[in-house]
Amino acid sequence: MSKAFVRDDAEALDDEGDAPSVEAIPAGSKNYITPTGHRRLRDELMQLLDVERPEVVRVVSWAASNGDRSENGDYLYGKKRLREIDRRIRFLTKRLELAEVVDPALRRGTTQAFFGATVRFLRNGERDETVTIVGVDEVDPLAGRISWVSPVGRALLKANEGDLVSLKVPGGTDELEVLEVRYG
Repeated sequence: MSKAFVRDDAEALDDEGDAPSVEAIPAGSKNYITPTGHRRLRDELMQLLDVERPEVVRVVSWAASNGDRSENGDYLYGKKRLREIDRRIRFLTKRLELAEVVDPALRRGTTQAFFGATVRFLRNGERDETVTIVGVDEVDPLAGRISWVSPVGRALLKANEGDLVSLKVPGGTDELEVLEVRYG
């Protein structure tokens, strides 16, 4: 079969031709991000552009000069890696263009949960949890960083300390009692 009709799973793309995002931004919404998250994405983009891509291009160029490319592992792997890097560069560029940096430090002193807040709450009167509400590109569930578009994030947004909010879950409804809201 012709290689033109075959695509590796690693090359699978979303509808726009880029790597799919971890969590989609709701239509009509902005891509909110903290200054730290923006810096991390920008640093990753610069690393790809200034270090990784030039190195892979150098290896591919060297491998291409060795002759037969059809069985040249360095050339084949390098071309594949170059496509992955270019795809990630396009994705990061789009995300950074759409990003709206929101500094949570500007909200200090308020007891209402907004983007960037660290919220401590009691789930169903039993389990004490703490989460930080961040942008979709900054999510890290193991570190307690949840997206503002996640179900828990949406339930907690605009809640004040002492509020009791409802969260629909597959098994019914959880009650979240907001104990503390802090910024920075």
